[in-house]
Amino acid sequence: MNPKFRNLFLIGGTIALLILIIQVIMTYPYMSAEGILLNAIPALLLYYLAYKTYHEHKDGELM
Repeated sequence: MNPKFRNLFLIGGTIALLILIIQVIMTYPYMSAEGILLNAIPALLLYYLAYKTYHEHKDGELM
């Protein structure tokens, strides 16, 4: 993966995580596990992509 996108993935993951936290705070007594999971998956995916772009060898082989 292109390491230029690492900052974009980190910013997107952080925004998705903040949206998840705000949703949990706003719907505190009536939280649904499905809603939390559906909002957590994009944040986790973006953080995973940022991790994969950071750990790339110089020869292009991924760890």
